[in-house]
Amino acid sequence: MIIDYTIGGVFIPGPLVLAVIALFAAVMVIRLLSFVGAYRVFVSRPLVEISVFVIIYVLLLQQPSFFGGFFQ
Repeated sequence: MIIDYTIGGVFIPGPLVLAVIALFAAVMVIRLLSFVGAYRVFVSRPLVEISVFVIIYVLLLQQPSFFGGFFQ
């Protein structure tokens, strides 16, 4: 069962909350990669950005106990 969060009487699905957290984390990682200059190694920058988001999102989905047990 996936846990829904309630904000002001509006139900927000748990995976959507995780996607927003993953988006902010991915933006920080992408800025770090730009600052370090790691994008010179990769061929396609947009592909790397999407991959970073997906990796962070999947890692967050695999840690249910930290976020209140999304899958009970």
